[in-house]
Amino acid sequence: MARPGFLKNPMPPAPSKPRGPIRAGSFMLEFQSAPWRYNLAHDREDTTLLWITKGQGRVMIGGVLRGVSMHHALWLPAGTLFSVDLQPGTQALFVHAAPGLGPREPHEPTVLRIRDSFAQAELTAEIDAMHRELQQKRALMQDALEARVRLMGIWLARQIDNGASEPPKETAAQRLARRFATALTRDFRTAQTMGDYAEALDVTPTHLSRTCKATCGKTAADLLTERKLHAARMALDSPKPPVQDVAKSLGFSSAAYFTRFVQTHTGKTPSALRNGARKAPVRA
Repeated sequence: MARPGFLKNPMPPAPSKPRGPIRAGSFMLEFQSAPWRYNLAHDREDTTLLWITKGQGRVMIGGVLRGVSMHHALWLPAGTLFSVDLQPGTQALFVHAAPGLGPREPHEPTVLRIRDSFAQAELTAEIDAMHRELQQKRALMQDALEARVRLMGIWLARQIDNGASEPPKETAAQRLARRFATALTRDFRTAQTMGDYAEALDVTPTHLSRTCKATCGKTAADLLTERKLHAARMALDSPKPPVQDVAKSLGFSSAAYFTRFVQTHTGKTPSALRNGARKAPVRA
């Protein structure tokens, strides 16, 4: 006879939703293995946290460039156009995680200046613990990592509540740059030119280029080129798909045009980049 309160044949737990990999550790090791992954303007399908513990540099977030230094934390939700340029000697930690794991995490790109030493130590300890989990590969590793991401979301919410957030300025130029960055992350795989983006934003190509140059030091055409180049290099890091399929997926009219584009900006053909990626050590 079943004990009170217990079912004879309890239903099995519902299958969990697919969960993406979580990665954490030294940002500089990650960066040095392939600088283009962060130097080029791009967006990611996962969320990024960058925690600078020493040094300084510049980051472009949503078409707007800003300086960062020690004890800056950057929260970059999936789909945020960004690039990172840190000076030699800088030390930083990173986390990449599937979006939405932490119910308290910010939904918009957020830059925080953490002045409280206890809060600084808390974040460093969380990322270090995540890195140890990844290296040790113990049972229930994914569950432990997701729990720490949720704690990180709580940490972020607390810092924002304490006034650590440094919100961006709201000039007309920066608003236009952000609108362009949003459109770029949505449509960069199409054949749209910079002029097409300008028309959709109801400004002239000249005005759009001057605005982006003023807000981030690069023209609108530069940002479009970088986003396509980043996607191309990511695709060429794998043995599949064929080069002509990569070209088509990025809006190029032919594989030959795509090859010229890649060679102009990297000095190597797509095939050479792919062969080099096969010989490179596998990233952890």
